[in-house]
Amino acid sequence: MAALSPLLQGTAAERLPRYTSYPTAPNFTPAIDNVVARDWLRALDPSATASLYFHVPYCRALCWYCGCHTKIPSDDAAISHYVDALLAEIDLVAALLPARLGVTHLHWGGGTPTIIGPSAMHRLYEAIFRNFLIEAGAEIAIEIDPRMLTSEMAMALGTCGFTRASLGVQTFDPVVQHAIHRIQSADATEAAVRRLRSAGIRAINFDLIYGLPHQTVASCVKTAERVLALAPDRVAVFGYAHVPAVKANQRHIDQTALPDAAMRFAQAEAIAETFVAAGYRRIGLDHFAKSDDPLTHALDAGTLHRNFQGYTIDRADALLGFGASAIGRLPQGYVQNTPRIAAYREAAAAGRLAVARGYALTAEDRLRAAVIERLMCDLTVDLQAVAAMHLPSFDFTRERAHLAELASDGLLEIDGARVTVRAAMRPFVRRIAAVFDIARNAGTTHAPAV
Repeated sequence: MAALSPLLQGTAAERLPRYTSYPTAPNFTPAIDNVVARDWLRALDPSATASLYFHVPYCRALCWYCGCHTKIPSDDAAISHYVDALLAEIDLVAALLPARLGVTHLHWGGGTPTIIGPSAMHRLYEAIFRNFLIEAGAEIAIEIDPRMLTSEMAMALGTCGFTRASLGVQTFDPVVQHAIHRIQSADATEAAVRRLRSAGIRAINFDLIYGLPHQTVASCVKTAERVLALAPDRVAVFGYAHVPAVKANQRHIDQTALPDAAMRFAQAEAIAETFVAAGYRRIGLDHFAKSDDPLTHALDAGTLHRNFQGYTIDRADALLGFGASAIGRLPQGYVQNTPRIAAYREAAAAGRLAVARGYALTAEDRLRAAVIERLMCDLTVDLQAVAAMHLPSFDFTRERAHLAELASDGLLEIDGARVTVRAAMRPFVRRIAAVFDIARNAGTTHAPAV
């Protein structure tokens, strides 16, 4: 650990992006607005496949650690009005498309998507199936707060065809739960898993967090062991990002109780060792999956991808985002809806796209995005092979000099055009990916890197 200390301190101070896209969202600009987005949608190839993302920005209670776009609804009418806006946006986007696109993947995030209730979920799925062709074998996933999942909602998800559920656990340590304002027993989590499996949803994911106030290596391992008892198919393990200047709810957290960089690293590695010892495979930076999981197969085949939902096997030509703050990816670039719920609803009611900003990709952007994705997914990349698919003459002169410095620090190995992150340096892969990120704004606040 002593040898890693300079790396830990330096990397944590950099606050690097998670690289679920490139360029990252802080580089989006208002130049890409609803008019541009409308033209991009109309220009889609009629034979293109799509992935759909739906954002529901409401929770019944606000967790202090949360960094998502979410709020407490003033009343249930606010949720109902938001569902109406989603329905209007679905119809609007579908009307702009050149054809009824085939869909390979659907994902619901939040907030707490199940807050809309069974009836609204059925209404939305009628609209989705009316406007899109959901392909056989499409993955339909949803993020769930286990404390809020009723038997009726679980059955509705099964009826609507959901195939995967991601349950937020974060930690089972009662001291940490109190410090982050999220009390959630292991029994409540187990009950949610039972309801989902009874409803026919067999694929279960768990989300854990390290780096929380009062968290220890021992409590992290204990939580991981409790999670293993429920036999999830996948587990995502994220580092808590303390950015109270950006997220007001985080100001309730006692900053002096947060672990330092070395302790964060120890917690992350202890969790990883627990899952690997139980037979799970490490996927990229922060995911774990069973040996027979599609993510593991994609990792072995070199076809793993990364998007705003994390690691995925989804290879759709376009990502269409619905809801306030939702991000979409079209062949021309990225588009993002306004995060202001009132403005989002107003746009939907007026029959106007709610896109407020985005980014038009260049050929060099696509090259850099491909390099970063392969590093984040495979921990290795052949620069020459990737360049050949985008800009064959690009030589990465600037980047090679920085890579040589990181190689001398022991983070990676260089063999001709191939760059490989050393196995022990997996937690620092974002630092290596950042070498290729010329769009990064040094003044932007991102998540801590470890």
